[in-house]
Amino acid sequence: MQTQATYSLEGRGLSCIRDDRVLFEELAFELVSGQVLLLEGKNGSGKTSLLRILCGFREPDAGKIHWCGEAVKDSQFYADMAYVGHLDGIKKELTVLENLKMSLALSSSGRYSIDQALTKVHLSGYDDVLVQALSAGQKRRLSLARLLITENVLWILDEPFTSLDRQGIALIESLMAEHCASGGMIVLTSHHDIDLPDVDVQRINLS
Repeated sequence: MQTQATYSLEGRGLSCIRDDRVLFEELAFELVSGQVLLLEGKNGSGKTSLLRILCGFREPDAGKIHWCGEAVKDSQFYADMAYVGHLDGIKKELTVLENLKMSLALSSSGRYSIDQALTKVHLSGYDDVLVQALSAGQKRRLSLARLLITENVLWILDEPFTSLDRQGIALIESLMAEHCASGGMIVLTSHHDIDLPDVDVQRINLS
């Protein structure tokens, strides 16, 4: 990861229409290294749709997205971005270790080794446990551990606190703060108000 304030993500005039209903239009934002963008709003307001547009899963109905001043298709955006969706996105028939090794094979190595990441998310000693044997909260923490072992500047997170108890939420918030302090940035949706006192958090309410 490069030095802080090197990266920028900008949305210009973004619009999204689903089933002939305008979810949002003329939406604009700019995010730089060290910042968090929290998308708020009731269900169906377009939060996940905006994340899907940012990830390239669908095109905006209007507007452009720029990464470090370039259109995303002409930049390193997809190499610099990691997405964790509302679902955990892990293979239940594989072990904890096998899941992380698979993620690591598809990306560059990050700041933490697999062992270090498992310790960070309180799953040390679960290496050989099948994912299907984990609790919902443990599965969620495993899905987020993938962010720690790969090199990605931008984390895009859809409801990252799902299935987590108070301790788990505090843990993920600490990892988010650490990522921002090292020059990363985060875009997320959450029904849970985040507690990141030392991070510049921008908010967009889509309701």
